[in-house]
Amino acid sequence: MSFLAIDIGNTRLKWAVYDAMHPGARLLAHGAVFIENIDTLAEDEWKDLAAPEAMIGCCVASDAVRRRVEEQIEELWDFPPVWVVASSQEDEVINGYDHPSRLGADRWVAMIGARWHLLNGGRPRPALVVMVGTAVTVDALDASGHFLGGLILPGHGIMLRALESGTAGLRVPTGEVRDFPTNTSDALTTGGTFAIAGAIDRMYHNLTERCGEPPSCWLTGGAGWKMAPHLGQEFELVETLIFDGLLHIAHRRAQAKRAL
Repeated sequence: MSFLAIDIGNTRLKWAVYDAMHPGARLLAHGAVFIENIDTLAEDEWKDLAAPEAMIGCCVASDAVRRRVEEQIEELWDFPPVWVVASSQEDEVINGYDHPSRLGADRWVAMIGARWHLLNGGRPRPALVVMVGTAVTVDALDASGHFLGGLILPGHGIMLRALESGTAGLRVPTGEVRDFPTNTSDALTTGGTFAIAGAIDRMYHNLTERCGEPPSCWLTGGAGWKMAPHLGQEFELVETLIFDGLLHIAHRRAQAKRAL
């Protein structure tokens, strides 16, 4: 069977079609569109796809955006969309948020994906899961898979726009990350990068102190590759982390249904 996975973020919709419903399945097709262009999916990117047999996704955009995607799925294929929302527990990951359902679905799915990678590659240990996109999230799991909590902070673009709107004369081209910036463009880019890196470093030390051992670290998101060279810890950069989480959830749910 072919299987469609969808990740609707704040800025873009990412999609991928796999040849099976489990992490590690062969990728058949993939793409991404900006949210303002999602109305063209059915007549453009999805038009010539072989019909997938099922779909699972996560969405942090508005209900209107999600409904427009659902309408196009229903136009093309004969299956109901399935959307993951955060719950108190999914597989081995336990949600420690004060109100579990209020945790962003993308954060939840990314942690499930990271937990799958961790257990698939070795022994259970704490994990730090970082997504770098429009916003940056830094989430902590202990060795048993319990989500302890996490941070949300602005991504590079939001930081720069906030400075531009609040400070006169800062509309400058994007700069480079420098140890000692000597122009405004580099100062802005370096400041944002170091702010994100500092938040990650703080959570890394908090988690190490809490669990008594350094965590494995997982980096994803559209701008994850930009942050990777500037982090003080060793990270696994996994661009498909959310898709891996979605596939794992779909696989485990199918197993549970067959067991009934």
